[in-house]
Amino acid sequence: MTTTTPPTGTTTPAPTGALNASRTVATAARVLRQLRHDPRTIAMMILIPCVMLFLLRYVFDGSPRTFDNIGASLLGIFPLITMFLVTSIATLRERTSGTLERLLAMPLGKGDLIAGYALAFGALAIIQSALATGLAVWFLGLDVTGSPWLLLLVALLDALLGTALGLFVSAFAASEFQAVQFMPAVIFPQLLLCGLFTPRDNMHPALEAISDVLPMSYAVDGMNEVLKHTDMTADFVRDALIVAGCALLVLGLGAATLRRRTA
Repeated sequence: MTTTTPPTGTTTPAPTGALNASRTVATAARVLRQLRHDPRTIAMMILIPCVMLFLLRYVFDGSPRTFDNIGASLLGIFPLITMFLVTSIATLRERTSGTLERLLAMPLGKGDLIAGYALAFGALAIIQSALATGLAVWFLGLDVTGSPWLLLLVALLDALLGTALGLFVSAFAASEFQAVQFMPAVIFPQLLLCGLFTPRDNMHPALEAISDVLPMSYAVDGMNEVLKHTDMTADFVRDALIVAGCALLVLGLGAATLRRRTA
């Protein structure tokens, strides 16, 4: 998409502080048009969680109960990791190519820009989460007590959280390699402390306290609620709201830290 630079001597109108729906949608449409010409990125975002779940199912082919116990948790974790990685790299590519510089020179608020990116990647997250949930429940035989729609809701929230985290950390990376390096710092500690490998109340008290403030812990807890209960529980609502709230908080931080790299 070609952007025009205002003529010398003219003043670009300052964007208002509130989000503007038309600017946000226009930004999302531009991102989606760019992604349309990058089928490998789309394939990675949409198909990798499905491939990982497929492999996991047949790794535990002789012990399907194990797949039932951890499959629901990983159904939320895989989309989060994938969206984090792809979003951080794709956003950083916008910075290094100069696209972000040109956009920030236009009457486009930082909130509009971040919301537009989140909307575009969120649309792909819906497709990703729906395919992964459908594959796990109806093809791979994941046995859940609750509604598959609640699984889909948590998987979608997790994917959106991954998108928000990716947008946020991209502000602190100078290259795509550095963006990938944020994964061990941001994702791996959450993966170890989220309760996937052992219940969080069995951890050292200091680690349990840390896990209590990590959003992935509540993503896993929410999935486990669906795994064990037929109806929506108060704990499930709490977990879903915490994950959604963390995603919104990180998006706000991403807008606050968004800045031009050149004068």
